[in-house]
Amino acid sequence: MTLSDHAPTAPDSSPTSPASAASPGSPFADLAAYVALPRVESLTRSPDGRRVVLTVATLDADGTGYERALWEVDAAGGGTPRRLTRSTAGESGAAFTGGGTLLFTSSRTGGGGPEREGKPVPQLWSVDPAGGEARPVTALAGGVSGIAATARAAETVVLAADLLPSATTLEDDARLREERAERKVAAILHEHYPVRVWDHDLGPDEPHLLALDLAALAPETVTLASAERDIRHEQPGDAPAPYPAHLPRPADLTPHPGRSADTAGSALTPDGRTLVAALRRRQGRGDRFALVAIDVATGAHTTLVDEPSTYVENPTVSHDGAWVAYVRSAFSTPAGPADQHLWVARLDGSDAREVAVGWDRWPAEVAFAPDDRSLVVVADDDGRGRIFRVPLDGGDVIALTTDDHAYTQAHVGPDGSVVALRSSWQVAPHPVRVEADGTVTELATPAPPPAPVGTMTDVETVAEDGSRVRGWLLTPPEASAEAPAPLLLWIHGGPLNSWNAWSWRWCAQLLVARGYAVLLPDPALSTGYGLEFIARGWNAWGGAPYTDLMAITDAVEARPEIDEGRTAAMGGSFGGYMANWVAGHTDRFRAIVTHASLWALDQFRGTTDGAYYWDEIFDDAGLAENSPHQFVEQITTPLLVIHGDRDYRVPIGEGNRLWAELAQHHADEHGVMPHRYLYFPDENHWVLKPQHATVWYETVMAFLAQHVLGEQWERPDHLG
Repeated sequence: MTLSDHAPTAPDSSPTSPASAASPGSPFADLAAYVALPRVESLTRSPDGRRVVLTVATLDADGTGYERALWEVDAAGGGTPRRLTRSTAGESGAAFTGGGTLLFTSSRTGGGGPEREGKPVPQLWSVDPAGGEARPVTALAGGVSGIAATARAAETVVLAADLLPSATTLEDDARLREERAERKVAAILHEHYPVRVWDHDLGPDEPHLLALDLAALAPETVTLASAERDIRHEQPGDAPAPYPAHLPRPADLTPHPGRSADTAGSALTPDGRTLVAALRRRQGRGDRFALVAIDVATGAHTTLVDEPSTYVENPTVSHDGAWVAYVRSAFSTPAGPADQHLWVARLDGSDAREVAVGWDRWPAEVAFAPDDRSLVVVADDDGRGRIFRVPLDGGDVIALTTDDHAYTQAHVGPDGSVVALRSSWQVAPHPVRVEADGTVTELATPAPPPAPVGTMTDVETVAEDGSRVRGWLLTPPEASAEAPAPLLLWIHGGPLNSWNAWSWRWCAQLLVARGYAVLLPDPALSTGYGLEFIARGWNAWGGAPYTDLMAITDAVEARPEIDEGRTAAMGGSFGGYMANWVAGHTDRFRAIVTHASLWALDQFRGTTDGAYYWDEIFDDAGLAENSPHQFVEQITTPLLVIHGDRDYRVPIGEGNRLWAELAQHHADEHGVMPHRYLYFPDENHWVLKPQHATVWYETVMAFLAQHVLGEQWERPDHLG
């Protein structure tokens, strides 16, 4: 559980002061141009390693959302990107079958499938590798949540999909959903905790894993019109319409799952006969994850690894189908964080052993190399997101990438090369190929990254306890000793996170383009520096994380190109918590922006969507000692409070209480105070709708311009 994950973006507007530092025509100097930039969101690779398919998002016609399409590029580099799909609903979640068929999920029209409120629900679609029109593969009443796994050498696919708990068949599920819709019933009866996550309610349906054999898919001679007749044919009396006969019928691998099929990863053996999944197991009001092998033909479950108070996650299966690798970690406690370790075991769970013993990094992605003698692992490392080779014979872990980038969504090909998305704070995500010797080749892309503004420098200092603290400093091109730039300290969320990769939603380039230097530090609790570095801030968020931030800010303010008299701080989620803590403990900043922030930890602990997690990281004394709300009277810096009402990770009560207590202690007799509250009634933790992300930046920039640059406050036009 984390407080903040990277998320999509941010239409129309003109930049707010200060004067742009970007070259004329730079999209970072104009918010309308910025939000209209196409962006690569995900990547997948064909089993033969030759084809790479990108999911690319572009701004829709009215500027209030993003449409997604699939593009193919050559995995060898070069060539011209080829668009594969077109629909107003868009496509996502692409994956290949063993035979090279491309699968994706979409709520596009034309499939004749079930609808919700007059619109098709997402279904699985396929496109033949030779080309042609996409065609529907499923017609599930509740739709398809995503592709859980595909087989490397078979036409087996496992889907994630939701079914109502009392439904006994797919037809029954459709009937029950129709009854709820007709009666306009929205109520949900819960029997277990939790009841919601991030920005959506859980239930009334439950997640299932459904297996499909695409070899059984009917020939393409079945027309969409006949498919629609099959799906919508009305039956006499209360008999539900039959599931379409021309489509392969999904087999339920997790009947009556509760929330167990909310997996922490799953993988199919190459032959498609066995699914290895990290299934949830209830433990108190929370849960752990257990590794389970599921026979696709019979649905029989065999537990491979299940330990109390332990997470077993991210399984991947070897090319020979004999081994499974996974990440194992014990529950943390308020006494300290638990480490994460790489393990391998035979497919029946025997011969389990840890690999890379003593390697002090946390694996984010794991895959077997083609010879199954090593693992290819992605992990945060010293402000970067590197790709590593981890030998299974006990040899040294080797970094394949050594540049200043972060790599994600790594896919290993038969030749040992890796294709992945690469980014940094200077460069937006773009596809690359990494050879076994570490050589990196950029692949073609329909969404080339825009040129960055200014420079990026690795900066560091020594904290109070002697620990090294580092971060990235972005500076505008005109910053110099003669014309020092104002400084913005931008604190990351998480808190188990690192400022090492591009974010379309939290884009520092937009501030650099307006003349600010932006400091992106990794204080205590950040990942990529080892367990001891994380432990420095455990159960004490107001301790080392705060002093680390102040120490590295001191070091950067001492640089000649930085104006130490014009500084501000900003953060979201955990970064918002730290912004609130900073506000109550120093007056060094001219302005502070606090987004989706934790304010009163006693209140937050019981209202966040995963209250059980906080028992692992805070005891009662730690919560009391580290709650920012206790220091409201000491706040002298103007705060811009930002919160979305559909944020369930940091509920709206945090923002509302912060605003109320600022007014209680700092408003004059007329209710006037220097603080502002930007509230989004229909937004979540990140504020993702393009028009609202634009308002977010407009307001932040106007607030900083007023207090940091001394300009007159101007209410953004979109706020009336």
